Amino acid sequence: MTGLRCMLMRGGTSKGAYFLASDLPVDARRRDELLLRVMGSPDPRQIDGIGGAHPLTSKVAVVSPSTRDDADVDYLFLQPGVDEPIVSGRQNCGNILAGVGPFAVERGLVPADGEHTSVRIHQVNSDSVARATFPTPGGVVRYDGDTAIAGVPGTAAGIQLDFSGTEGSVCGGLLPTGHVRDVLDGVEVTCIDNGMPVVVVAAGDLGLTGDESPEDLAAPGIAERVQSLRSRAGKLMGLGDVSGTSIPTTTVVAPPKAGGTLRTRTFIPVRPHTCPATGSRSSIRAGISTSRSNSTAPAFVARASSARPGNCSRATFFPEASSIDGPDARHRPRGGPADHRAFHTHGTPPVSPAQ
Repeated sequence: MTGLRCMLMRGGTSKGAYFLASDLPVDARRRDELLLRVMGSPDPRQIDGIGGAHPLTSKVAVVSPSTRDDADVDYLFLQPGVDEPIVSGRQNCGNILAGVGPFAVERGLVPADGEHTSVRIHQVNSDSVARATFPTPGGVVRYDGDTAIAGVPGTAAGIQLDFSGTEGSVCGGLLPTGHVRDVLDGVEVTCIDNGMPVVVVAAGDLGLTGDESPEDLAAPGIAERVQSLRSRAGKLMGLGDVSGTSIPTTTVVAPPKAGGTLRTRTFIPVRPHTCPATGSRSSIRAGISTSRSNSTAPAFVARASSARPGNCSRATFFPEASSIDGPDARHRPRGGPADHRAFHTHGTPPVSPAQ
């Protein structure tokens, strides 16, 4: 029996299996079939695989030396279905991205460089480049630390992620519909693509408060409403029929209650996300950043946010984890409206990285 090398690691608020591309079949169909077997899909419990029985903890990163001069490694994100035999590569995952740099060092694709190492990562899904900087004291990746983020118990080593070129990476424009506001199913929404296509809607317009538990948000009536919104938005955003895909995601926003800029709840695609979603947050920040007045701002800026239009330099969210958003993401003063920085952590692999 031939084994398959894999590193299980937490990245941000997600957990996934990290593979070298050279260890997987070149043919995409054979690769996807193998990954479904490894993850234990399709099965709601993924009992016969390493999946975590939830999309948040059943993700895959495929990493290889980069083919580009401006990057060190290529990173392909794949989202296997949990209870469906599908593998989607249409979107990025900023959480799993947090583990790509350490994985590249552990596998010898990039050498450690002093006390901190920076790895330039080509995100194949969006054809954009991010830079990950993380501690490597003595030439060894450090996993323990004192950085805390919402949705993850305890603390771990911090990772700084710098993004650029994510604007319109999937749909071709930051505002794919050409409008700051659209009306779908009788409610105002904002459709944004800053590395992740997102439909943003005020919680009140769906009869929600933003305080609901994930179990409450999973109610059939809410899921049907979310599916209807994203289906209509998908066509306007140029994505076509999105009924069998995980994009666009839908983020419901509500005013802050105890600090921060706003509260967010995200559905991927109609399943409530239980922790902060990096891609959705970056798109929302870009929406705030690009507006210049309340009259031209996305609907959620005027109705569910404490942010001033055009000012997202220090936006903080109350996310799905019901605490302040640890990744202190912010748009950089210089660069386009989609350029931003986020802080994450990565978790210690449960087995030796050398295995």
